[in-house]
Amino acid sequence: MKPPLPIDNVLPELVDTLRAGPSAVLVAPTGAGKTTRVPPALLAAGIAGERRIVMLEPRRIAARAAARRMAEENGWTLGGEVGYQVRFDRRSGPSTRILVVTEGILVQMLQADPFLEEAGAVLFDEIHERNLQTDLSLAMARRVQREVRPDLRLLAMSATVDPGPIAAFLGEAPVIESQGRLHPVEIAWLDPREGRRDAGAAPPLAGQVAAAVRQALERSPGDVIVFLPGVGEIQRAGE
Repeated sequence: MKPPLPIDNVLPELVDTLRAGPSAVLVAPTGAGKTTRVPPALLAAGIAGERRIVMLEPRRIAARAAARRMAEENGWTLGGEVGYQVRFDRRSGPSTRILVVTEGILVQMLQADPFLEEAGAVLFDEIHERNLQTDLSLAMARRVQREVRPDLRLLAMSATVDPGPIAAFLGEAPVIESQGRLHPVEIAWLDPREGRRDAGAAPPLAGQVAAAVRQALERSPGDVIVFLPGVGEIQRAGE
């Protein structure tokens, strides 16, 4: 049984919206579950018909992870019902109904298949992480929908974007919002004396990281993700 996620509450509304019209915008906080729950829900509802659901993910790691998670949650085979295609790596086949791709791959798909004949729905995840290829693929997909494929469903998804401009571009598409995060966030401050080599010097970044990780693990068990500005800082902190 799948664990409940905040996005589950709006899935029926999202399905009804895309049955009634060609486009929608979904705004949901990080951790709500939109990346892994929305594509299977749309597939089960027949939103894409007999065609594929194609979902754009901005990063290769995220594309692979999303496909794997959907396979695990739904008892599918990775490369079977759900797959991914990124630069230099592909796990998909003729039976793939949900295909997760990066921006460059989607642009290539549009160039090779200008009418997106294989896709019944195109999902743009993390639409706020805009770049040239994302904007180009969204514009091309919208043109296909408007001029050739009124049956093509387009869905823009984001955690932070102001939905107004995207909704207007998609023909005043309805905006659906999912409230609430998966977990509350608690901010804990590190003692400024931690990580210092001597009383008169500011602690080096690696020392601060080590002290912060120790403090976090003392408070609760589990894993820790540390965001650092560059490769050098990551290597020194790891040492």
